[in-house]
Amino acid sequence: MEKKTKRATKPTRDGSEFNIWSFLTQRGTTSSFICITLFAILVRIAVSVHPYSGAGTPPKYGDYEAQRHWMEITLNLPVKEWYRNSTVNDLKYWGLDYPPLTAYQSYIHGLFLRYFDPQSVELYTSHGYESYIGKLLMRWTVLLSDVLIFFPAVIYFIIVYYSGSHEGSKSGRLWHFAMILLNPCLILIDHGHFQYNCISLGLTVAAVSAILSDSDIVGSILFTLALNHKQMSAYFAPAFFGYLFGKCLRRHNPFLEVLKLGLAVLGTFTVLWWPYLYSLEAPFEVLSRLAPFERGIYEDYVANFWCTTSVIVKWKRRFSTQTLRILSLVSTVSTCLPSMLLLILAPSRRNFLFGLLSSALSFYFFSFQVHEKSILLPLLPASFLAIDEPLIFRWLTYFALLSMFPLLRRDELIIPYIALNGLFVLLYNAPGQREDTKETRSPSTTLKYFVIACSLLLHIVYLMVTPPRRYPFLFEAVMMLLCFSQFFFIFMYTNMKQWKLFKLSGQTVGEKKNV
Repeated sequence: MEKKTKRATKPTRDGSEFNIWSFLTQRGTTSSFICITLFAILVRIAVSVHPYSGAGTPPKYGDYEAQRHWMEITLNLPVKEWYRNSTVNDLKYWGLDYPPLTAYQSYIHGLFLRYFDPQSVELYTSHGYESYIGKLLMRWTVLLSDVLIFFPAVIYFIIVYYSGSHEGSKSGRLWHFAMILLNPCLILIDHGHFQYNCISLGLTVAAVSAILSDSDIVGSILFTLALNHKQMSAYFAPAFFGYLFGKCLRRHNPFLEVLKLGLAVLGTFTVLWWPYLYSLEAPFEVLSRLAPFERGIYEDYVANFWCTTSVIVKWKRRFSTQTLRILSLVSTVSTCLPSMLLLILAPSRRNFLFGLLSSALSFYFFSFQVHEKSILLPLLPASFLAIDEPLIFRWLTYFALLSMFPLLRRDELIIPYIALNGLFVLLYNAPGQREDTKETRSPSTTLKYFVIACSLLLHIVYLMVTPPRRYPFLFEAVMMLLCFSQFFFIFMYTNMKQWKLFKLSGQTVGEKKNV
């Protein structure tokens, strides 16, 4: 038997098995994971040598300057002053607008910068600081955060995901690991544009992994940390609540189970917010910074409902901010509620992953103040499902990239955009990586190729053609319309899958009763 197995794994002369994927999978599991990890690090370093958001564009620069400024503020001011507008902390100049864990992270990274380059975080005088060593240190803070938080979380997920009832070949596991770790959107935003999404997303991955392994209290704590790093992690909150509450209802003592999870969440919040619990006003001072309603219901061009339909309905002109807040809240809750209820009624692992995707898309479509980068949140659970729903994962990734193309062009990241797009296509189509269905000629296939052709044409037109003066953002609007239509299709498909899982669980319960 051993001889036959070895012979089957040898590369054939015609080259059908001789590819980089078979080279990796013929090695030990540990060495294969190390190879992919090192390659993922090299890709991140390669992207980081390109420009970043707001490079050399005073007076406010961009996200790079925002992150550096938060390090400056947290290092030089008392904790109580971090979110407070004052003569030493002008909140109009990149004031902190993320929860306390982001502030603590900025403080730690600030210590790192101050040790090697004190001028980069000096109060006042460091505004717009862009020295070579300063930029290098800033890039290293993102890379270290990624390697220390996101990478281990992904490894944890792969171990948990394939240790249960879900079977998968070795090459399939490695492919899945590579697809999550080499997500082009996350790499371009964190290591190109410049942000720290790897921290909140890494904590979310770890939380999902813990919950899938039935460590619900640990998972709840980890998700609370993610929520306190970036408030956008609330995109996943309905799915976490629905799944955990549904599990608690099926336990021997539901009230005790809910109480334990509630105390874990409350305790984590208390520890993180402790510096701001000295008065009743202080927490609300921080909360007011986390909900910047004055910026409008959306910024720039984003492929969600409000921005896409603004071509027909001028939401910002016709409605007040208060009205839009209510509309946004009602729309978000009503669209994510069915998914959450299905999770409560049928809390399975698979349903949980679909629920995360559905919930994240609901928030992306309808919540207030959505950015282009927010598509990273729905993309995360889609990558969890990559081995089971490869076409959905590929489609969402491709159009997520397209939706961020105007932003990345402004940042002069066209070359890494093209390179990572090509890398994703190559890795996705790696031979023998998954059980994928072969495409047959059908009207849906023809439509799919037509949509891809349109997106490629849009890239060319956007780069080479000047829009009409009367409609300066015409190409962006068309791009967002195309992306929104594809995202909405995925949203409907995800809800349909949850409904099917609910019906299947009902049939299983009925069969057990009959037995």
